[in-house]
Amino acid sequence: MTNASAPGRPVDPVVVGLVANRLYSLLDEQQAALVNTAFSPVVRESLDLACAVFDSRGEMIGQSSGGTPGHINAMATGMSHIVAKYPPGSLADGDVLITNDPWMTAGQINDITVATPVFRDGTLIAWFASCCHSPDIGGRILSAAATEVFEEGLRLPILKLRTAAGPDEPLEELIRANVRTPDETMGDIYAQVAANQVGARSLGRMMDEFGLDGIDAVAAEIMLRSEKALRTALRGLRDGRYTSRLRSDGFNGEPIDLAVAVTIDGDRVDIDYTGSSPQSRHGVNVVLNYTRAYTSFAVKAALAPEVPHNAGSFRPVHVSAPRGSVLNCVDPAPVASRHLVGHFLPSLLFDALRPAVPGGLPATSSDALWMTVWRGGDMGETHPFTLTVFGAGGTGGRPGKDGLNTTGFPTGVRAAPTEVLETLTPLVQRQRELRPDSGGPGEHRGGLGQVVRVGRRGDHGWTLNANIDRVDTPAPGTLGGLPGAPGEFTDATTSAQLPRKQLVRLAPDSVVRLRFPGGGGYGDPKARPVERVLDDVVNGYVSLDAAREYYGVHIEYVGDPGALVRPPSSYRVVRARD
Repeated sequence: MTNASAPGRPVDPVVVGLVANRLYSLLDEQQAALVNTAFSPVVRESLDLACAVFDSRGEMIGQSSGGTPGHINAMATGMSHIVAKYPPGSLADGDVLITNDPWMTAGQINDITVATPVFRDGTLIAWFASCCHSPDIGGRILSAAATEVFEEGLRLPILKLRTAAGPDEPLEELIRANVRTPDETMGDIYAQVAANQVGARSLGRMMDEFGLDGIDAVAAEIMLRSEKALRTALRGLRDGRYTSRLRSDGFNGEPIDLAVAVTIDGDRVDIDYTGSSPQSRHGVNVVLNYTRAYTSFAVKAALAPEVPHNAGSFRPVHVSAPRGSVLNCVDPAPVASRHLVGHFLPSLLFDALRPAVPGGLPATSSDALWMTVWRGGDMGETHPFTLTVFGAGGTGGRPGKDGLNTTGFPTGVRAAPTEVLETLTPLVQRQRELRPDSGGPGEHRGGLGQVVRVGRRGDHGWTLNANIDRVDTPAPGTLGGLPGAPGEFTDATTSAQLPRKQLVRLAPDSVVRLRFPGGGGYGDPKARPVERVLDDVVNGYVSLDAAREYYGVHIEYVGDPGALVRPPSSYRVVRARD
């Protein structure tokens, strides 16, 4: 065997490339095992998860092709806490660790990290870990209404979930007793354990094939390649200090201001969030781990999206935020809806970096993923349910391209199919369609949001927590582009506004309507080619009135007024721009 961990021993670059590709393959095996054995639609359908492999010191070597930046990057930095709590001498083959401490990993207690140390001949050689959004963790149903993290549910420090002797049964009983969905919650945790085992077994087979008795030396080369690639990308930019500001809705009429100063100096970048709002009294606060997660993602996405993602790509990026600010909150601040602020960071950074990046960067997106938590738990409810559903608005217009419709950026989480939601619960989606005129007008139009109406079957009351943003503060346009449409959360019958980020109690016959925000436009709308405006009208993305008002293109519908299908021949351009 080759001692690939021996200090100073050169590593064959061909072996590095082969091992790197095999690691990505087995990480996808790990994710597939997790998804295919998970109990909840949060993991199984929406892929609100991350899978990764780490060297013996807990530095991330690679991630699966799926997963969210908030999970993967926060887990990557959070592994240092896990390794510090359980150094190699305190672990044995068969141990599995668990935590959902927000300040240790992914920033909210609904996100559970399961980490498995991998041993070979009695020596710890690697770690496999995953982080998943739990279907429930007790406390308040996920919202921003709490005033302390203690209200938000069961908080698990870094603990041993299992040893070679078997599971910690009292710990499992404790988790089950404190959540509304014990089978789904523990089922997902078991799936995480199983997926880590799949990764570990595949790693062992790979090491046998290549004759390795450790992976640290190969891992160091993999990480170094990513670090060098990102530093090369940074050297291609103009040195300087770049700033930006954005605003999110915050909570109950108290908006959150985000400020950033980006300093590019050769092959490193310093990102300082001084000037952002102080931490909130409510659960929209972000831990520094999560701030770093979406910051490092944004830098890599802007400068070198093709570079493999690992600890090496974090090294040139230095992040700071004032202690006690909304982006570096202090325990026991409430943090359940931290994504409603953290998801704004890529757009904030893109806006700051736009003058420095050749070719430009996208306009501001709708940003925050819309997360709704539906609950039916009346005494007479035959099958009580708690269901988390995700949805997305539009992304910002891009240099040379329109924004993407109803796309989760920067998170990547998927929306579960309507059939799945209606099979698992008495919920009924009465409408789910694109929202015309929601994309910000521009030479490159912002992506569209969507309209969703939901009711329920049965005679029982139900509740909804709508953890949403960009209702008060729509996504601004860029370089002459116009803002996207703001979001709305209303009673579908009366059109009355409903409270956001907190519990809403609904009557059995209630129907709620969610109108998702659109992305900001990129460039002057009057520069958009007439034929593209016509295409937007034909496709139902832009109304006749909006085409005339924002794009200066007068289009007439000449087909059957009652037709449901309206082909391109049903429209004609009456007058283009003067």
